[in-house]
Amino acid sequence: MRPFEYYKIRTVSQGLSLLTRHQDKAALLAGGSDILGRMKDRLEGPKLRPAQHLIDITGIKEMQTITEQKNVLRIGATTTLSEIATSPLIAGRWGLLSQAAGQVAVPQIRNVGTLGGNLCQKPRCWYFRGRLFKDCFRKGGGNCYAPGGENQYHAIFPADNCCMVCPSDMATALTALGASVEIATPKGKKLIPIEQFYLRPEKNPLRETVLGPTEMVLSVVIPAPVPGSKGIYLKLKEREAFDFAITSVAAIVTLKEDLVLVARIVLGGVGPAPLRATGAEAALKGKKLREGLVTACAAAVKGARPLGGNGYKVKATKGIMEKALTSLA
Repeated sequence: MRPFEYYKIRTVSQGLSLLTRHQDKAALLAGGSDILGRMKDRLEGPKLRPAQHLIDITGIKEMQTITEQKNVLRIGATTTLSEIATSPLIAGRWGLLSQAAGQVAVPQIRNVGTLGGNLCQKPRCWYFRGRLFKDCFRKGGGNCYAPGGENQYHAIFPADNCCMVCPSDMATALTALGASVEIATPKGKKLIPIEQFYLRPEKNPLRETVLGPTEMVLSVVIPAPVPGSKGIYLKLKEREAFDFAITSVAAIVTLKEDLVLVARIVLGGVGPAPLRATGAEAALKGKKLREGLVTACAAAVKGARPLGGNGYKVKATKGIMEKALTSLA
């Protein structure tokens, strides 16, 4: 690990001041399960350098809360995944989020891993993480190694220049819940829908999110569930513990007399960002869940472009989505 300066701060303003001073040379530290691993591995590339200034934000108390305010749920960015998974408030009305948090990694990681860290983590692509692949597109190079290499865990809805998948379980669940991300900037706070939070690789190869070098995630705001709605989060992984999603689905449906009024279905582990399955949502609307199930599952993977080694993900995605909708039915 290369030398770095460490800062322990207590306020958001202190964090913004340090980010403004050090820009791209700075990084935020909370649970550390991603950033410390990247620093120890000396993850570098043509335009990717390890952090020289590490800003510990775990002392900011306002970012560690779970509160219900004016019929919305607000969760601070440094709230741990264990706290989310075990919160009675979240389990009572936003159970889908509890399910997602409880399936991240293992208890030891959930005890330190935070909501903000899970949303902002870097890709887990082994070409991006590997030292031998310095020309990786995500490192600022000009090549994606996945199409011609080992790609069994890569995207089936890839970008033209990158086959990474978004590794965040919480992002998939929060997209289904219609959440927004509260961001602190030197000019004040702003709230953006989580569907606008992630950047596709073709738009910016070096950034996964819209966060600028002087900005930080404060919290996530989630609207109250619509009466008559119910949701589920299911994740398929190679091992029962620790693994990232091969594919996952977060589904919420609002029913009236057994007919689907509204559906929100989001797929994880299949593309560079959580993927709204709008075709599947449309296929369910106005039908009983079981009646629209087959058509919806087919619509969810329409347009998939699997690579040589991950075609199984198409069938797996249809299968886990069928299981989710059957459970809701």
